[in-house]
Amino acid sequence: MAEAGKNNKILIIEDEEAIADLEKDYLELSGFEVHIENRGDTGLQEALNGDYNLIILDLMLPGTDGFEVCRKIREKKDMPILMVSAKKDDIDKIRGLGLGADDYMTKPFSPSELVARVKAHLSRYERLVGAGQPENDVIEIRG
Repeated sequence: MAEAGKNNKILIIEDEEAIADLEKDYLELSGFEVHIENRGDTGLQEALNGDYNLIILDLMLPGTDGFEVCRKIREKKDMPILMVSAKKDDIDKIRGLGLGADDYMTKPFSPSELVARVKAHLSRYERLVGAGQPENDVIEIRG
């Protein structure tokens, strides 16, 4: 699993302060560095300009909704996106995953499960990114 102490930075885009603070508290207790944005438009800019390892994204946001934020992030960046929303209908889950979210949790949720999912996504992402990196082998060409 991903090592939380490896300077993993998480961006939470959530307009409900109590939920954002709960997510932040649990993630920080697990060693993550966390930043919160409470609007879709400012969250999108922070996601595109910041150096984050994972994004936790609500759907019903002021400014720009979470679906559009997800779509625009996916146009520019490749990192795990975990949607956490009160929208429980299958159509919303399917749309979110179809736009590029890696996972979808419905509210209310278990904060411990959220942390476990974050760690699992980071671990998987780090393995995939690492697998795509060429090894530092030396190739000798004799001519």
